[in-house]
Amino acid sequence: MAALQGKTALITGGGSGIGAAIAQRYVAEGAKVVITGRRVANLQAIVDSCPAGTVLPFAGDVQNYEDCERMIAATVEFGGKIDILVNNAGIDSPAGSVADLAPESFRKILETNLFGTFYTMHFALPKFIEQGGGVIVNVASLAALRCPPALPAYIASKHGIVGLTQSVANDYGKYNIRANVICPGATATAMLENSMAGLAEQKGTDIPGALKFLTRFTPLGRAAAPEEIAGAAVFFASDDSSFITGAVLPIEGGASVVDPCGSSTSDAGLDWGGGQH
Repeated sequence: MAALQGKTALITGGGSGIGAAIAQRYVAEGAKVVITGRRVANLQAIVDSCPAGTVLPFAGDVQNYEDCERMIAATVEFGGKIDILVNNAGIDSPAGSVADLAPESFRKILETNLFGTFYTMHFALPKFIEQGGGVIVNVASLAALRCPPALPAYIASKHGIVGLTQSVANDYGKYNIRANVICPGATATAMLENSMAGLAEQKGTDIPGALKFLTRFTPLGRAAAPEEIAGAAVFFASDDSSFITGAVLPIEGGASVVDPCGSSTSDAGLDWGGGQH
């Protein structure tokens, strides 16, 4: 039997990158999926790539508290319940140290990456309790575990996701609710590629060259494909992980064995900046 047969999931940021890969994999594993995002055309492209009736697009912004309430309601209406919540929506950060970063930029990163994760869980948890259980999979970043240079807002938001997830695991385990975190390293998405422009300029190369430089010391020596992250999201959502909660899983090609995308692996230092997935 497919690992998620009969389940209904909400995936934020499901129109591209890791979120899209998770949505497609969940459908392949038997789930019905609601995907959210701000770009309607991206959402529709994922809907069109999956069997009819398996994916519902929902145009909304996780920075918006009311939108998050409507996302949960739409998922329950679509599948009759919500079994799985995947918080994947996130934005990267402009490069710069704390003294350089504008307060509004810091606030925007946290409102999307951290507050958005809080909002969806705030509305999903009562539904899970009513149903007798549920699963949360939060997508953070290797930046939640290590400290690449010149990304204070991004790092703070991703560290916050880990703490918030483990708080939920601790408080809601008694309701048969599990919450875990996956921490991707460099992953070949449009978001990461866009953030590589500064590094590419610094090193006199193109985006593939910048990615190669970024990952040159990691044991696997490359960026991940989004599909390689999706497998972990299936595992944490399935009964195969039924006794795992509060866990934090790096998926980074061995980067944390060395110095992961930090100052000793990038002599570009403060100039490269950008997000991690």
